[in-house]
Amino acid sequence: MTLLKRKSIEAVASRRPARGERERNARRHDRDTASDLGAAEDRRDEKRMTPRFAPVTFSEWNGVRYLHFGTEWVQGAMRLRKPDAIELEYAQQMMAWLLFLSPSQRDFHIAQLGLGAASLTKFCHRHFARARVTAVELNPAVIVAGRSMFGLREDDARLTVREQDAWDYVMDPASTGAHDVLQVDLYDATARGPVLDTTAFYKACRRVLKAPGVMTINLFGDHDSFPKNIVRICEAFEDRVLVFPEVHDGNVIALAFNGPAIDIDWETLEQRARVVQEATGLPARQWVKGLRRANARQEERLRI
Repeated sequence: MTLLKRKSIEAVASRRPARGERERNARRHDRDTASDLGAAEDRRDEKRMTPRFAPVTFSEWNGVRYLHFGTEWVQGAMRLRKPDAIELEYAQQMMAWLLFLSPSQRDFHIAQLGLGAASLTKFCHRHFARARVTAVELNPAVIVAGRSMFGLREDDARLTVREQDAWDYVMDPASTGAHDVLQVDLYDATARGPVLDTTAFYKACRRVLKAPGVMTINLFGDHDSFPKNIVRICEAFEDRVLVFPEVHDGNVIALAFNGPAIDIDWETLEQRARVVQEATGLPARQWVKGLRRANARQEERLRI
């Protein structure tokens, strides 16, 4: 197979029309996933169906190992010489919560919904010695791949990898108010949009966050799933949402905030970014520039 870089893969995916069945499912979800308890219970029952998983496959090119779900579309990547680094730009932006929260706080808890190649999970576990890290992944083969092919460690006192549906995880009462950070990257083999994308799901994501707390989420900017996801996230988080400029010809990372309002000048945020960049090697100073450029009415100060 000829490997396609993520940029090419996502450009193709974003321009392909969604299948009719997916459109029917989206309409059904719009009807059935209102915020009331009855709709939530319907969705919970739906997610209990036995899942069918695409095969987990791999490729390597120019020193980078890629994760696939039986297609050329990339689901994650690891540079072999830097196995604990975050290789893809969009995945690096998923860490932009570092501009607003410090993982050195006591009982800091980061949850990753959708394990992929485990880059975010490994990075958080390695760099934030006081934080607890939980990864939630439905497909057991992805967990096996993470540990056998992408250097994911076995569970320890700070790391927990759960074979579980992300919907069930955020709906569990034990998760309520238990997380400082939620990193959401939920795609299947078709890579045409998040597999969980309802207002009910995003409201549940907000409920599991502390105050303050931040959700980062990977979306497809050029795909028809993008506007509906932004609308639903804004509804769930009362319009407290920022976006990055599009990368990889498709990926757009959004940040959604829970808790006290943020009102900060850009110079102060840039100072914070320099600290983050020096400590982690992540391009945090570019994050500040991107957020300032991509979000309307934020020219002088960041107010969210």
